Amino acid sequence: MKILSSNVYVGPNIYANFPVIRHEIDIGILEEWPSVRLGKGFIDGLIDAIPTLQEHGCSYGTEGGLVRRMREDEGTWIGHILEHVALELQNLAGSTVTFGRTRGTGDLGCYNVVYQYQQRDVGIEAGSLAMRLLTQLMPAEVLGLMGKEIDSEFNFQEELHDFVRMAQRKEFGPSTGSLVAAAEEREIPWLRLNSNSLVQFGHGKYQQRIQATITSETKHIAVEISCDKEDTHNLLSDLGLPVPHQETVYRESQAIRAAHRIGYPVVVKPLNANHGRGVSINLNEDHEVATAFAAAQDVGTSRAVLLESYITGFDHRMLVVNNELVAVAKRVPGHVIGDGKSTIAELIDVVNQDPRRGIGHEKVLTRLELDSQALRLLEEGGYNQSSVLDKDQVFFLRSTANLSTGGTAIDVTDSVHPDNRAMAIRAIRAIGLDIGGVDFLTDDISQSYKEIGGGICECNAAPGFRMHVAPSEGQPRDVAGKVMEMLFPAGTNAKIPVAAITGTNGKTTTSRMLASIMKSAGFITGMTSTDGVYVDGHLTVKGDMTGPVAAQIVLRDPSVDFAIMETARGGIVKRGLGYNECNVGACLNISADHLGLRGVETLEQLAHIKRVVVEVARDCVVLNADDPLCLQMADFCDAKRICYITMDSGHGLVREHIRSGGLAVVLEKAINGDMITIYDNGAHIPLLWTHLIPATIEGKAMHNVQNAMFAAAMAYSFDTNLDDIRQGLRIFNTSFYQAPGRLNIFDEHSFKVILDYA
Repeated sequence: MKILSSNVYVGPNIYANFPVIRHEIDIGILEEWPSVRLGKGFIDGLIDAIPTLQEHGCSYGTEGGLVRRMREDEGTWIGHILEHVALELQNLAGSTVTFGRTRGTGDLGCYNVVYQYQQRDVGIEAGSLAMRLLTQLMPAEVLGLMGKEIDSEFNFQEELHDFVRMAQRKEFGPSTGSLVAAAEEREIPWLRLNSNSLVQFGHGKYQQRIQATITSETKHIAVEISCDKEDTHNLLSDLGLPVPHQETVYRESQAIRAAHRIGYPVVVKPLNANHGRGVSINLNEDHEVATAFAAAQDVGTSRAVLLESYITGFDHRMLVVNNELVAVAKRVPGHVIGDGKSTIAELIDVVNQDPRRGIGHEKVLTRLELDSQALRLLEEGGYNQSSVLDKDQVFFLRSTANLSTGGTAIDVTDSVHPDNRAMAIRAIRAIGLDIGGVDFLTDDISQSYKEIGGGICECNAAPGFRMHVAPSEGQPRDVAGKVMEMLFPAGTNAKIPVAAITGTNGKTTTSRMLASIMKSAGFITGMTSTDGVYVDGHLTVKGDMTGPVAAQIVLRDPSVDFAIMETARGGIVKRGLGYNECNVGACLNISADHLGLRGVETLEQLAHIKRVVVEVARDCVVLNADDPLCLQMADFCDAKRICYITMDSGHGLVREHIRSGGLAVVLEKAINGDMITIYDNGAHIPLLWTHLIPATIEGKAMHNVQNAMFAAAMAYSFDTNLDDIRQGLRIFNTSFYQAPGRLNIFDEHSFKVILDYA
């Protein structure tokens, strides 16, 4: 069994309208060894390795269907099993994937195994691990026939653990993940811009970006202020907001003197660190201050260290988005609760078995660690890691309540006193943040700080969302939704119009004609084509750019407000589309020019590939009514309207379509020449004489007449003004400068030269 070729489809493709991976595999002698013949040991071994495969319904549609397929009659073949294993491995690693399909290629023993993925690297590795596992489970007789031996070093559980850890590293963190989910709920498109948390929401000129919870609207100076705890403190203090008394020191001796001036107990913290690193609280002795000072200097990037008066109370994170308090969590430092028999180390292990806990920010909670701070607190409390706590006795392993160090969170949003709510909003506005977290200490968040006291110990840029979207206790809050509403207020656009053009011939010229029209209408177009990517008529990337990479270039460009995607067969076959949907999709024609390439042997196969563009169109599909294979695509479209193009004014189907109020563009002959005519909802709209379109060479170049009809139809489908359509076609010509390699006529000599790329 071996993989012959693979494709990773990034968007809609010939197999599905979402990302999938395709492996063409040759199962060799396993064609004669379906699952029943491989035996009970193979099937049971697979189920023992991945028990959740028993939940797969397969073609039966009920739990246990896959196992039933493997055991009944002659069973099923290894390619089909590979598909299910690759899917389930991804699910075990945190993805939610269900789609798979395995079909023969026509060659004996060769199959296309197709399965859904969410993370590219995870999907690829899932297929690889599935292959290794299935090979390892083969009976010795089969391995011998395959020329393989059992890999004595292969340990599936270890491999699975490493695979899951790799997948978790590739996933978005809780904050970014919640923002992406909120965008998807609102049908806002998104693009991951790096392997971490840099994400683009929206397309073209409407795009917004985030890096975790820093947004395109976050002011740099506000972030700088929030990162400097001294500046933050002073700004808030000057506005009369509740903050502790604070002094900045640079030496240990200064720290001790400052502690005496402020009065014990005190807090020591770095000037510019985060996540509670280097913070020591409730210090009551000079030697404690000295130790804390050294720890703070080690963590911070500045020699400066802050001393503050110690404010008692519970730690609350108050999240402000767009000048609105959207969530408040009461944070509890990482701790264990005694059971009267387990050691503290054992209690930590029990806490870390919670599936919600992970390393760093990968999950909604962070693992507890027996690090130097925990050991110091144990020593100060008269314990060690082997000590046994009394039943229900609580011991805190952290002095601060950050989730990043193992803390937990309780949602208290509905309990916040109006004075405290106003205080948090005012603090974040003072810093200048669009999204900010206020760390507020108070004994009771439901009572006003003006009455019972309390204080702001920090204001944070890029606050984490996980304590709010998945609190340990209380109601989850849709804080990410509030961010999306800030970035894309009601009534604003997130998507730019997208026109997609496919077919065998005429794609590039039609794309250029449409670009000319839309430029006349005032748009800045981004266009992909066989010659390159053009933005506002300027070549930005040279080469054959008709695949998904080129589409992504256009959609990422912040100047573009109209996208024109020339979409060729090759890009669809290799990687799928680079966009999930288009507003208007057109198929110009299907002809035999590219048969014999990449396994495409018939016109019907070619039409099936190009039909992908039609299937993702949402508003209008434009089809060549004079091409039977294009006509058949109408049965597969979900667009609101179909527009037919015909150069035969007596076309029966088109005339019936027009009579029923449909949209069509028809070439009609008259005494003065040929007129491009639009029919829509019973209206008859003469658009333009063909001889007035320079690219048609006085109406003689009929292929460009047809291209102009498609461009006009697509522009009309975007509600483009008729005069702009006429103007765009009349200023477009086939000179080398406007259409290089497309019917270029050179007439400077005693003879004419016509240059056309074919």
